[in-house]
Amino acid sequence: MKDLRKLVRTVLVAAASVGLITAGVAGADTFVPLPGAAITESLGDGTAVTVRIVGESATISPSMGATPLHRNAWVSASAQVELSAPARSKIKPGYVVGCQVNIAGGGANSGANYSSDWAGQNPSAGGSLGGNLSLGPGQAQKFYLLDLEAPDAFGAESHRPFSSHASTSGSVSWRNSTVGLTGCAGYAQARAFAEVEVETATAKEVVTVWGQPFSLG
Repeated sequence: MKDLRKLVRTVLVAAASVGLITAGVAGADTFVPLPGAAITESLGDGTAVTVRIVGESATISPSMGATPLHRNAWVSASAQVELSAPARSKIKPGYVVGCQVNIAGGGANSGANYSSDWAGQNPSAGGSLGGNLSLGPGQAQKFYLLDLEAPDAFGAESHRPFSSHASTSGSVSWRNSTVGLTGCAGYAQARAFAEVEVETATAKEVVTVWGQPFSLG
């Protein structure tokens, strides 16, 4: 009888250990290295503008909601601009998140807008700050990462989603920024972008580069 009780205890401990290991694996983060992207455009006055996304990665982690409707990722990268001549530039990095839509159709291009095969869907005009979104099937939304405080012309507090530079180069880096999604029962994707507004004495244009889409699960 004593040996039987010892055997039962051993089996229970082993079963509990297996359960803990299984739970740990199921709840593990998934690191996704991403290739980044680059594009070079020429302004009307001949100024060459190169915009890059480098050092990009995403870590897909179990959501606090712990349901199929909740997704969470931690994203890191750096947006960089290089100019052939000194000019003013504003770097505005962000992400597009889509629920059951293909966000792979945009590609790297110039301008603030781009074509895609989102079945008529477009990201919300102007985007929003913050990476906690609620989307249903067929919806997509973009948001900006930066929320920099600065006084406006009247001394009041203002917020801006871009970093300003006045030289031949500039960059913005982010590490472990949150991309959170709720309400999406199907597959979900996200994609980094960097909008760079360049202004010279005779030209002004927005050049946008898009990173590779990645799955949020």
